[in-house]
Amino acid sequence: MISLASFCAVAAILWYFFGWPSVVQLVIVAAVAYILTGKRYRFIYVVIRTAPRDLRALSRLIKLRWRMYKYRKNNLSVADMLGHYASKYPNRVAFIFEDKEWTFSQVEAYSNQVAAALKEKENLKPGDTVSLFMENRPEYVCIWLGLSKIGVITALINHNLRRQPLSHSVNIAASKVLIYGSELEEAVEEMRDSLEPNMKLYCWTGKTESMEPNANTEKSTRKIIHLDPLVSSASSANPSTEEAFKGGFDDCLMYIYTSGTTGLPKAAVITNSRYFFFCTAIFELVGLKGTDRLYTCLPLYHTAGGIGGIGQVLVNGCSMVLRRKFSASSYFKEAKKYNCTVGQYIGEMCRYMLSTPPHPDDSTHSVRTVYGNGLRPQIWSQFVERFNISHVGEFYGATEGNANIANIDDKVGAIGFISRTAPFVYPISIVRADPATGDPIRNDKGLCTVCGPGKYYLNFTLLIIDVFKKGDAAFISGDILVMDEFGYLFFKDRTGDTFRWKGENVSTSEVEAVISNVIGYRDAVAYGVEIRGQEGRAGMVAILDKDKTLDLVAMYEAIQKSLPSYARPIFIRVLTELDMTGTYKLKKVDLQKEGFDPMTIKDNLYYQAASGKYEPINPDVYDQIQNGKIRL
Repeated sequence: MISLASFCAVAAILWYFFGWPSVVQLVIVAAVAYILTGKRYRFIYVVIRTAPRDLRALSRLIKLRWRMYKYRKNNLSVADMLGHYASKYPNRVAFIFEDKEWTFSQVEAYSNQVAAALKEKENLKPGDTVSLFMENRPEYVCIWLGLSKIGVITALINHNLRRQPLSHSVNIAASKVLIYGSELEEAVEEMRDSLEPNMKLYCWTGKTESMEPNANTEKSTRKIIHLDPLVSSASSANPSTEEAFKGGFDDCLMYIYTSGTTGLPKAAVITNSRYFFFCTAIFELVGLKGTDRLYTCLPLYHTAGGIGGIGQVLVNGCSMVLRRKFSASSYFKEAKKYNCTVGQYIGEMCRYMLSTPPHPDDSTHSVRTVYGNGLRPQIWSQFVERFNISHVGEFYGATEGNANIANIDDKVGAIGFISRTAPFVYPISIVRADPATGDPIRNDKGLCTVCGPGKYYLNFTLLIIDVFKKGDAAFISGDILVMDEFGYLFFKDRTGDTFRWKGENVSTSEVEAVISNVIGYRDAVAYGVEIRGQEGRAGMVAILDKDKTLDLVAMYEAIQKSLPSYARPIFIRVLTELDMTGTYKLKKVDLQKEGFDPMTIKDNLYYQAASGKYEPINPDVYDQIQNGKIRL
């Protein structure tokens, strides 16, 4: 607050130059400011401040609800929407892939041929499942779309999986057929004898002439069928107009698997209605347009790319530049080349792009909006400034969840908000939670309590029982969030990723973000490890250093300035490679289990010595730490 002396000085200057009316105006403004910022009237200020945001969000939410009402009323499927655009805009570009354009009519025709070929060849029926194992390309979308037209559910298999996780994902879906791309033939060869014995294998090669895949039949008697000639010779008529089956709004469309950061991948059921909701929510809340051209390099087997991206084409009529894989140096170059107006991201991608050398195309493209999830607050401003982005549509949701939120007004670091004025408008709540375990904190009646803004750790709650009244239930996301006084929500950490050290809670995501920044945006994984005889877990960070240029001294000095003492990593593990999921999520479970034992770990290990420097860990040092002779 301004001091009384300063206030009097300003008043005197105004009086001298402008007279008493200016002094009166100053007093009135100061009084109003004091009232609105006072504790008693602060809520009025918050309501006024957030009203434009809340009203804009309400209008977009009404549009979303209205569109969902129409989809349900007309019992539409995603394939129906494709048919609509193919009829209305047959020559509009749906996909651009490796310089080849696919119009909506071509996508419609190819998907119909897929449906006809597989229905005739395998006599597939509504409710059957087919697994799809293929890298990004328009045919990938056409295959699951065509199968949906005959009521077949497609299990979208992560093309990075190999051996047991791969066979598990295919078998658990009870698939009758596995369709795979020829580029993944070796992966199929490794595990095909572990598949269910009656499962048929189809290989897509991109070549319509009759040929046999290069499978090693000496290892297996299972026949592999070449898919392309069957599709090219099949009818392009829409099967839904000729057959009894007509897919509807509530029918199951596909299975999408979780990233597999812990355990084997787990499948989530995606209905047409769920697909509609997710992609329409992004379209309306982020503020996209039907005339937008999207740039997408996210894997199509996950929700972000397969629904949040592809859905903008199939449901909203947008065009898309589709890339096989992500390239940090090519992202904005290609976006410029193809005149893209919108780009998709996952947080780690933004960090990789920032680590590339500056280029003129960084800011001379036509991309006005990027949307996705996981853009860290620590690099948010740097990213939008360097790449000349007008709007960041950061959103929050889960494949298996039942609600989504989005940042609609570019609040740096926010993943969305809850209206302080009318929190009941959108069906989400945040409740008090134990920051270390993520378990909801209950009152004396055994119920959860809604948590207001401030210093509390908050659990984002959208399945727990007895939430706000006995017998009710809600989906719990497993994330710890914090809300400020204006209702903005900020991601803190995943449940279980937070650990305690020296009586304080340490957020691994915050440690990772800070350390990544100070070491030039390299990959860094933070976690807590146990030390015999000490409470809590000591901080440890695994850092990727392929070129062996990591400067531990410089890093330590930077960490001292950026992290509180209890959050500074005690142990450092330097890696030459780092295991990640297909959506660039870092796998830390195995690293955490391995701890800091130099007898089992071949990577270079360091600990923070009494001198403050990071010193190497050898077996003798390890024993001294575990026996308490070296105190940390």
